[in-house]
Amino acid sequence: MTALFALAAAAASETGLVRQNNEDAAYAGRWLFAVADGLGGHAAGEVASAAVIQTLRPHDAEVPPSALLEVLGRAVAEANREVARQAAEDPARRGMGTTLTAMLFSGDRAAVAHIGDSRAFRLRDGQLRQITEDHTIGKLVWDADFLAPVLARHLDGRPDRSADLGVRDLRAGDRYLLCSDGLSPVVDDRTLRDALTLAANPADAVCQLVALAEDAGGPDNVTVVVIDVRAADAGLSPAEPVMLGSAAAGIAAG
Repeated sequence: MTALFALAAAAASETGLVRQNNEDAAYAGRWLFAVADGLGGHAAGEVASAAVIQTLRPHDAEVPPSALLEVLGRAVAEANREVARQAAEDPARRGMGTTLTAMLFSGDRAAVAHIGDSRAFRLRDGQLRQITEDHTIGKLVWDADFLAPVLARHLDGRPDRSADLGVRDLRAGDRYLLCSDGLSPVVDDRTLRDALTLAANPADAVCQLVALAEDAGGPDNVTVVVIDVRAADAGLSPAEPVMLGSAAAGIAAG
């Protein structure tokens, strides 16, 4: 398959300044990128996020652009079943759940899968646009200083859980951001746009965004993946895939 674009990416997942553990997980590969945020206050949120990312990882492979939605949709369904399997094996994990925002790239297109309140943004021609819709129905007081969103949809192993699926056309110069809610809405969209616009490369953008979240108080785990779409002749070498957060710790393995 002839490559139309090359991808450059960077990612980070940090605990933040308030939480004691990291319930976020992320993956940055060659074609697949994903962020999952385990539900705080639910049983084993870090296990759910790790299970989803670890299940998605084998789907980081080149597929025809026409198959993007089918492949990514099937991968998300498989991940949801894995959450159900692990919850059934351990009573302490019953009720665990996670958000998921993922992108799978091929040719001149990218498929987006989304459920929950993690977010995906596209920066194009200096304009930042959120390309996912939060699945929330309000806010719940989590502690004296933090309002947690009430999720209407997330992956918790129930068979009726399905992600929003869509396809985006790519242009050289596009920059995509996937993040947990430890970044957005903690940092406003204008500040996100400015940071993404000024950063010379994805690694610089990731460092700047994490710093902005911590400067804003770091109330939650913060996970960031930044992907640049460049011309195929840009001379990029594929980066080594990485898992971050709870997935890197192997929490859900086995």
